[in-house]
Amino acid sequence: MKRRRVLFIKLSQFRVFLRKCVTAVLFVSALAFMILSKADSLVLEKASNLTAAIFSPIIQFMQLPAQILYAGYEKVRDISNVYKQNVQLKNENLDMLMLKNQVRTLEIENNLLAELLNYQTPPEAQYISARVVAEEGDGFSHSLIAYIGNNNNIKQGQAVLGQESLIGRIENVMGSYAHIILLTDINSKIPVIIERSRVRAILSGDNTLSPKLLFTTRDADIMEGDLVSTSGVAGILPAGLSIGYIRHIEKDNISVKPLTDIESLEYVKIVNYNVFQGLAETKSEKEK
Repeated sequence: MKRRRVLFIKLSQFRVFLRKCVTAVLFVSALAFMILSKADSLVLEKASNLTAAIFSPIIQFMQLPAQILYAGYEKVRDISNVYKQNVQLKNENLDMLMLKNQVRTLEIENNLLAELLNYQTPPEAQYISARVVAEEGDGFSHSLIAYIGNNNNIKQGQAVLGQESLIGRIENVMGSYAHIILLTDINSKIPVIIERSRVRAILSGDNTLSPKLLFTTRDADIMEGDLVSTSGVAGILPAGLSIGYIRHIEKDNISVKPLTDIESLEYVKIVNYNVFQGLAETKSEKEK
C-alpha cells in the first residue's frame, strides 16, 4: 500500500510538472508567434521596398518605347496642325493682299477723282460664276472653256476674274459655253499700270505663266514686287483690276507673276461692267 501511495504521489507531481511545462510551452509559442508576426511584417515591408527599387527602373525602361512613340505621335500631330494653320494663313494672307490692293487702288482713284467736278459714278458691275470645263494650254494658245448655261448677259470682251484678280477676258460665246482667252495667251494684250509709280504699259502674253510688259522706257520707275493692275485705257477693261506683281526685271524683259494660280482654276467669275461692254462691242464692230 505504501508503494502505491508513493507512486500516486509521484504521478500527481508529474502531472503538475507536465501541466506547467505545457503552459510554459504554450506561453513561449504564443510569444514566439507574436515576435514572428511582427518580424514578418517588417521583412515583408523591406522586401517590398527592395523589389520596388529593383524593378522600378526596369519598368520605366520597358515603358520608354511607348513613351517615345506617343511623343512622336504628338509631334506629328502638332506638325500636321501647324501645316493646316499655315495653309489657312496663306489663304487669308492672299485675301488680305487682294483687299489691300483694292483699297490702294481705290485710294489712288479717290485722290484723282477728288480734283474733278461733276463726277458721275459708273454703273455697278454684275458678277456671274462659271465652272471651268476644259483647258487649252499648248504652244499656240492659253485659254479656258467655261460653262455659263443659258445666261444671255455674257458677251465678248467681258473681264474674267479668278480669286479676285484678272485672269483674262471673254473671247466669244458659243451657246452654253464661253471661250476665255487668258492673259498668258500670246494673243492677249491688256493695257496696265504700275500702281506705285503710275507707269503705263501693255501686258502681253507669251504662252508662259509669266506674261511680259511691253512699251516701257528703260528709265521707267519699275521695281520687282510692284503691283500691276488694269489701266482702263482704250475702254477694253475698267481700271483698277488687280493682275499680279513684277517678278523679274532684266534689261527690256520685265515679267509679271499673276496673283491667281491659273493652272488650278476650277471656277471663274465673269464680270459685266455695262459701260465698258458697250465700248468693247463698238470697237469690235469697227475692227470687223
